Amino acid sequence: MTPPVAARPDRTLAWTLARAHLRRRRTQNVLTILGIAVGVMALIAALSLTNGFTRALVDATLRASPHLSLAGYTPGPRDPALEGVMRADARVQAFTAFLGDKGLLTRPATAGRAAGVDFTTLFGVTGDAARVLDLPPQEREALGTLKDGEVLLGAALARSVGAFSGDEVRLLNSTQRRATLKVRGVFSTGNYLIDSAYAFTNLRTLQTLQGTASITGYQLRLRNPDLARTVGEDLTRARAYAPLPWQSLYGTLLDQLALQKKVIAFVVLLIVVVAAFGIANVLTLAVFEKTQEIAILRAIGATRSLITRVFLIEGLALGLGGLLLGNLLGLGISAYFTVRPFTLPGDLYFITSLPVEVRLTDLLGVNAIGLVTTLLAALIPARRAAGVEPGRIIR
Repeated sequence: MTPPVAARPDRTLAWTLARAHLRRRRTQNVLTILGIAVGVMALIAALSLTNGFTRALVDATLRASPHLSLAGYTPGPRDPALEGVMRADARVQAFTAFLGDKGLLTRPATAGRAAGVDFTTLFGVTGDAARVLDLPPQEREALGTLKDGEVLLGAALARSVGAFSGDEVRLLNSTQRRATLKVRGVFSTGNYLIDSAYAFTNLRTLQTLQGTASITGYQLRLRNPDLARTVGEDLTRARAYAPLPWQSLYGTLLDQLALQKKVIAFVVLLIVVVAAFGIANVLTLAVFEKTQEIAILRAIGATRSLITRVFLIEGLALGLGGLLLGNLLGLGISAYFTVRPFTLPGDLYFITSLPVEVRLTDLLGVNAIGLVTTLLAALIPARRAAGVEPGRIIR
């Protein structure tokens, strides 16, 4: 439907008046735009760094952890039927049978070296574990070729015990049985919690130590880790196994990271809100200075909606300018930290550098909130301008 002819001049007049007002207060407008831009920049950069930290921590965790574990309700022999199903499932990239245990690892004192001791979570695995865990090539090769009586230690665990490749360490397991193991090497995932607690030996060594031919279950690597819950439910629906997806194993960590992102986003968002209400200050001052002009416009026939639209257009122009500049600056900072990542102490933060991950959903959310906030800030002076009584002002 073609709009009324009278509506077109009103629309043109609103744009003309808004443009004229903006040109007269260039310094204040620039400062307002910069305030919004800085807030948006900080919010985008903070969210991108938080996303990168979360992704890097999850990736480091999954290097030495399976995407999915299937644990039998009672220890038992290997399950050929289940293994056949896993091989045929396109979602499963690799799997290994495993036997889990906990124990005390010690290294006797030698000349010039004090004794070392630490607790460990020990996994007995088959050679297929090299395909289940995403370790560096040399460490993956050592894991896949572990011989009887050999052990692969986490890097931080090896430092704690004081053991190096070729050293012998003594293990006291949960059944109070003792064994002497030869250190084949060390592995490093970048996650200190894993590197300081995990150790691997071959399945037969741990079965012999426990005096059993049973296994605890299976560890799987999936082509898509996010499907761990679904795959686990599908594989155990008619079998006596309990699925343990990585999301459940590290659920507390994921919840903490999600909460951390929300808190950071809220705190930085306050900068955007404060800067956006700078628009309200600028427009309120403009209304005060233009009161007589507004009264004359009203007297010659300008409607309340026209006056409201003028100041909303001004607020929208300032807000869009700040959002555009803030997006460019935020993406620029993210690009800088992508090229030159911020280094972190690995023993404290589990990762050695702070990567960046820009998500489209974050950008859309930041801009939507920024736009709504600026419009709300502009609405206050716009309504005040529309409420000017021409008769009282002109008199």
